[in-house]
Amino acid sequence: FTHAADMDADINVADIVVEQQDEPQDLTDSVTTLDEPVAMTIWRDLKKIGIKLYYVIIPRRSGQKTLRDWDLWGPLLFCFTLALVLSQTASKEQKAMVFTTVFVIVWIGSIVVTINTLLLGGKVSFFQSLCIFGYCLFPLTMAAIATLFWGNLLFRLILSVVATVWSSLATVGFLSEMVPKSRKVLAVYPVVLFYMVLGWM
Repeated sequence: FTHAADMDADINVADIVVEQQDEPQDLTDSVTTLDEPVAMTIWRDLKKIGIKLYYVIIPRRSGQKTLRDWDLWGPLLFCFTLALVLSQTASKEQKAMVFTTVFVIVWIGSIVVTINTLLLGGKVSFFQSLCIFGYCLFPLTMAAIATLFWGNLLFRLILSVVATVWSSLATVGFLSEMVPKSRKVLAVYPVVLFYMVLGWM
């Protein structure tokens, strides 16, 4: 009896091994980033930021899926850069205040516009929407950097208008397919107002 029991145990163990081999190996198929070098992780994130920027510079419908793979590295980078650049044009006593004001306006404004989009039935998650608004700061950030080299009033005015329109169109292009047609105007108006405030600064 003991010998028969040992044979049954061996057969059961063999069956379990076979079943485990037949099961799909999700862990091996998924991309593991825990063991990769830090430089490779940074390079991969920079590539993702570059791809998202491409769809902001040249808005197209195929970019919606790309921006739905959200991250907040790009938005944080552009927000920090915009706040830093705008603070350089202020006096020494107001640099910190300008930096803080821009930083707060960007994030609170993005959150408010995001909530408005969701309340209007937008088919986008909270962080996906924040990602879109953050990446669409790129034209305004580049305009702010350009005005550091030439502070002509007319040049700054034209550049601010162009950057505001560009950021608004890029954002609207991404959100237009995510908001019901009957509510598009209600979703677009706060977006344009948000970028107008930043462009005016």
